[in-house]
Parts: sequence; structure tokens; C-alpha cells
Amino acid sequence: MFTGIVAATGKITHLEPLEQGVRLTITAPGLDLGDVALGDSIAHSGVCLTVIAKKRNSYQVDVSRETLDCTVGLDAIDGEVNLEKAMRLSDFIGGHLVSGHVDGVGEVQKFEKVGESHELVIKAPKNLAKYIARKGSITVDGVSLTTNKVKGRTFSINLIPHTVQVTTLKRLKPGAQVNLEVDLIARYVERMLNA
Repeated sequence: MFTGIVAATGKITHLEPLEQGVRLTITAPGLDLGDVALGDSIAHSGVCLTVIAKKRNSYQVDVSRETLDCTVGLDAIDGEVNLEKAMRLSDFIGGHLVSGHVDGVGEVQKFEKVGESHELVIKAPKNLAKYIARKGSITVDGVSLTTNKVKGRTFSINLIPHTVQVTTLKRLKPGAQVNLEVDLIARYVERMLNA
């Protein structure tokens, strides 16, 4: 479980093809790996992956074919990823509850500076639109955000300067694809209503 509060960004420095997936080496000098053990989970732009090897400032994870097929951003050397270690029960929840299981890929429609902030507009896949509510929580590339407006499949978000500065979202532009995870509570509410 995660909170969507990005701790650092990392870079994919090596990609080794596997029979059904890839093994990534992530260099993360800004992430404290001192308390990370083999088998621990780290979210990579919203995707929960298991640490299989570790050095001082880098570590390795395996990414399955299934994960590669339903996410973006985990298949390119020098690709930058938002990083968050899994939360502990004693941790403060600064964002919202995030599972690290990407629900779909959205497309950036607009990313423009508005005053000191940025407006980010994303078009969600049709099957996810019903879970996105005005002033609700959504995770974009692993970042916990609040929606401002929702119209059909499109929603907008105001990004404060700090968020733009410390995450990979600063590199977004129209046409870019992003990993989306809808609010966990919305999924359970729908399941209960349809049961």
C-alpha cells in the first residue's frame, strides 16, 4: 500500500530482457534505500514492483509482460520514474490510499502554466471515467492528486509548483501517456452496489 506522495525520482539505467518481461536496474540517489530489504515493494510511477537485488544507490526489479502491457514508462533506458516506498502502518497518510495497481493509461490533453501552477488535463479510458469525481482523488504516474473538473472522460488537475518540481510530471506534454489508478474506495463502492 502507498500514499501517492513521491519520495524521489529515479532513472532506469539498465534493462535486461527476460523470457516474459524485463529486469530493470533503477538508480535512485535521492531515495533512502537503507531500510529497503529484498522482497520489499517500491512504486515506480504508480506501479508496485518487488526489489530483487540492491546496492547503495540502485536496485533491481522484474517487470512481467502483463505489467508492461497495461502500463507506460517502464520499458526505456534513461526513463525517469516517480518513486515511493511502501508505507508502514505507523506512517502518516499524506495523499490517499494507493494500491500500486494501475487501472489504465490516460492521455494528456493539456499541460499549461497558469500563474505559479500548472493545469493538467487528462483523458481517461472509457472504463475508468465513472470512477473519477470532481474534487476526488486520483493517482497519475504514482502521484496522489485531486481533480478540479470532470467532463465525460476528461478531467483537470491543478499542480502546485512543488509537485511539478519534485516529480516527473514536469516533463508532460499533450499526447503523453500516463499511468492512472482510480480511488480505491470508488472501486469498492461500485462492487458493493453491483453485488
